[in-house]
Amino acid sequence: MEYQHLRLASGAHDRLAARRHDEAWLEDRWADPDTQVLVVAGTRVHPVDGRIPWVSPQDAPDGLRVLLGEHDGRSWFAVITGPEASVEAKDEWLPLRGLLPHLADDTLASAPLVFHALGLAEWMWVTRFCPRCGEPLRPRASGHELACPNDHVQFPRTDPAVIMVVTSGEPGSDDERCLLGRQAVWPEGRYSTLAGFCEPGETLEDAVRREVLEETGVVVGDVDYFGNQPWPLPASLMLGFIGRAVSTEIQVDNVELDDARWFTRAQMKAEAEAGSLVLPGGVSISRSLVEHWYGGPLPGQW
Repeated sequence: MEYQHLRLASGAHDRLAARRHDEAWLEDRWADPDTQVLVVAGTRVHPVDGRIPWVSPQDAPDGLRVLLGEHDGRSWFAVITGPEASVEAKDEWLPLRGLLPHLADDTLASAPLVFHALGLAEWMWVTRFCPRCGEPLRPRASGHELACPNDHVQFPRTDPAVIMVVTSGEPGSDDERCLLGRQAVWPEGRYSTLAGFCEPGETLEDAVRREVLEETGVVVGDVDYFGNQPWPLPASLMLGFIGRAVSTEIQVDNVELDDARWFTRAQMKAEAEAGSLVLPGGVSISRSLVEHWYGGPLPGQW
């Protein structure tokens, strides 16, 4: 079974870290008409005809040039400009979350490149001053480092987040159930897998157990790795797991969640077909976790 979130993360480009300080090489690649450039206004991109627009260097505006790397025999850059264009036409310039449907249909399979570009753009947008001395930061290494006048260097950060489908009962049996939850701000019927951030000094497996216990009161024993997905919204890596419950009584925290339910496969299928259960979209690892447990595709999505 092919999972769309894994397809979006496939086809990794060569990031060419050793070339980020090589100004002569960077200029040579920039002069190549086959080089492709993504224009980012602040942290937003303007889709054209439902596609992510890559342009030639000659058609790119002035801005910070960010080397993304090489892929499919070409060099790929981003140019990050000020946010003015996106402010003037906000409905036309979309943040990464709004671009996900376009990436799912992208025949260039450029999602890893877009994730790379917007992850850096988001990081630079919120990282303006040195956390050690308070001096302004300036980009270097083709946008992959920020340094202050005192040469304190900052690097892009990625926060590990766990996302999990929790199961109970005999694996594969008709009465096996999976646990889904919903937030109060979501529309009626929308449920998803549980998720949360890994805390300092914590293993990923223990983060799964803690988050499930905190949000639902369910105790999890065995935890198995499923897969991962870049998720720079703004700076996360989603690590998927399958957890086995050793208790089933639910006591939601009413903070992160306002409801959580156990679903059998028959209940999930019937409610998804009726539209009373709305599951996450296919570009999210959450959908992949649910359909992996269910054993096939399900109707309806956010």
